[in-house]
Amino acid sequence: MSEMKVFRADTPDTPDQHLTDKTAIAKVLADAGVRYEQWQASAPLSEQPSQEEVISAYRADIDRLMENEGYQTVDVVSMVPDHPEKDAFRQKFLDEHRHSEDEVRFFVEGKGLFTLHIDDKVYEVLCSKGDLISVPANTPHWFDMGSQPRFVAIRLFNNTEGWVANFTGSDIATHFSRLD
Repeated sequence: MSEMKVFRADTPDTPDQHLTDKTAIAKVLADAGVRYEQWQASAPLSEQPSQEEVISAYRADIDRLMENEGYQTVDVVSMVPDHPEKDAFRQKFLDEHRHSEDEVRFFVEGKGLFTLHIDDKVYEVLCSKGDLISVPANTPHWFDMGSQPRFVAIRLFNNTEGWVANFTGSDIATHFSRLD
């Protein structure tokens, strides 16, 4: 289930808002300059779909974003609880960072917690199957896939080098919730 909590940055224990309605989540995020959409597959996916199968199933939405937003590359990332490097991958994303391009993720399966620090607010967005989030370039944020991650996500990039983070050095992420 998708949900969002909005906090003042200085009060990590008490959310000002807690939303579970996807339309309401999309509106609050749009007001903060963040894209949040729901996608549907054009064809059923197999039990363990290949990258090509996933991209094909969501081709119309991928092409729309690539054309409208200028994204250059697309790929699919999968994470499972028994992945040998899951702890290292999780740790890599937990500290507040920025990217010089949008960070676009669509959850084909599973879930992940994106937390965005925009002005004096913190938006915890629990994304699940069917959710697309696009964190705008230079927006401080962090991501938690949990200690037992399970997700398949489509990623779109402007930069052909892929995921490049610039860490802020702030400890704000340690004051807010983790996925588990």
